[in-house]
Amino acid sequence: MSLAEVWRSRVRLLTTKNKGALWKWRSYSGQPKRSVMWTWVCGFMLFTLGVISLFTGHVVSHLEWYSQQLTKRSLLDMSRREPIDVWKSKYSKFFYGCSERGRNFPPAVQEHQSNGYLLIAASGGLNQQRTGITDAVVVARILNATLVVPELDHHSYWKDDSDFNDVFDVNWFISSLTKDVTIVKRVPDRVMRSMEKPPYTMRVPRKSTPEYYLDQVLPILSRRHVLQLTKFDYRLANDLDEDMQKLRCRVNYHALRFTKRIQSVGMKVVKRMRKMAKRFIAVHLRFEPDMLAFSGCDFGGGEKERAELAEIRKRWDTLPDLDPLEERKRGKCPLTPHEVGLMLRALGFANDTYIYVASGEIYGGEKTLRPLRELFPNFYTKEMLANDELKPLLPFSSRLAAIDYIVSDESDVFITNNNGNMAKILAGRRRYMGHKRTIRPNAKKLSALFMDREKMEWHTFAKKVKSCQRGFMGDPDEFKPGRGEFHEYPQACVCQRPFSYDKVSKEDEGEEDNIPEEVHNNTSHGHLSSADNERDEVFPD
Repeated sequence: MSLAEVWRSRVRLLTTKNKGALWKWRSYSGQPKRSVMWTWVCGFMLFTLGVISLFTGHVVSHLEWYSQQLTKRSLLDMSRREPIDVWKSKYSKFFYGCSERGRNFPPAVQEHQSNGYLLIAASGGLNQQRTGITDAVVVARILNATLVVPELDHHSYWKDDSDFNDVFDVNWFISSLTKDVTIVKRVPDRVMRSMEKPPYTMRVPRKSTPEYYLDQVLPILSRRHVLQLTKFDYRLANDLDEDMQKLRCRVNYHALRFTKRIQSVGMKVVKRMRKMAKRFIAVHLRFEPDMLAFSGCDFGGGEKERAELAEIRKRWDTLPDLDPLEERKRGKCPLTPHEVGLMLRALGFANDTYIYVASGEIYGGEKTLRPLRELFPNFYTKEMLANDELKPLLPFSSRLAAIDYIVSDESDVFITNNNGNMAKILAGRRRYMGHKRTIRPNAKKLSALFMDREKMEWHTFAKKVKSCQRGFMGDPDEFKPGRGEFHEYPQACVCQRPFSYDKVSKEDEGEEDNIPEEVHNNTSHGHLSSADNERDEVFPD
């Protein structure tokens, strides 16, 4: 019989023996005695649990966990009752990124002792490939394999022939992960010469578990010594043990640093924004013609728009026929630039706020952007701020996307009109870097508001927008176990500092609205760069 069963039987025995006494106590005791009795009972139970914990070690740890959760809940309950500060979360200071290796995390297996060489062919745009590279390191660790620097996708929609070392600092990538995984730039010539057959190529299912890799992939790797995994995006399960999740964070938030050239251009854009404004918003707009056609939504452009997008949809034979109105009601349609501007103004951002727009081609061009410009005249893009520096990068979509990534990450507030890979990756990174304000539209509720906007006064509209955006502002209380993709919600890598009500009150009293001129975010890209649905594969970034 286990200790827990013994404890439960003792409780039942005591309850049976004292049933009459307890009945008499309930019948004749006053309220004060009842309080004393309950105090005695609770004390006895806690003492018993303490004794058991001496043998098991589990109860104490569980009590500590519950204590932490209660503290966290009290902190988060306070945040829900207070007005939203659109520039930052009041309680973000109590959370920080933590992805250090555990004490029991074994060192990386050396190249000559590994089970073979793992080749990875990433897929998609910059940020989709980023998820693939991150998971590739973890898979190499699972397989005890030597990882060859991943190959970027040259054949996707973006037609970018950039190699890994054109976008990322390859030497830093290898050296920073030395303790986790052995990484080489290429398979040694002696190994290639000794192979009787070309490297074995395979594609694993999406969201494959570590057990799948050990059962299905490792035997092939051990037999062939060199193995290539193709179209490697979201090919590893979302839920892994804590050590592997922290490894994901070390790769994504520390090892994947952009090249010095890209970092330099990106930080120049940031500094030019900071020179004009102490704080600014970065808006990531996905409004390319192909992406809109793929969504199956209607964006108010009339018959001309419907005809043009319908023609583009013919490129995909497998797309289902969708009802645009139903898709909008379900929150599946990206917000238009005008809707993004209306939401920001309703939340409380003034029209003199400086905004940086990160985007590719915008369907409708300047006509589509005009309403957003009118709402926020201080409107800037990378082309406006660094036209000369960008010229060498223009043929390469991944490198241009990296500039937008850097500026968006360094912004005070980041907002997106979509739920693509860049939106998810940056949301996760900004949570890891201290829950920097990150706004994602509650599209399902906002769609109804936008459709009825003309029927209500601005004050009413703004109040409703603020109400439906609670829970979508990047606050710590949005961080719930099991929610979303790990890249968007890196829960295992976010720790909490001790909470003090007095500390919050004192800091609030001494806090000034003015923010120093210098870049105040706690990360510098000069040092640190920082789906199940197959439809996501086409327009993920």
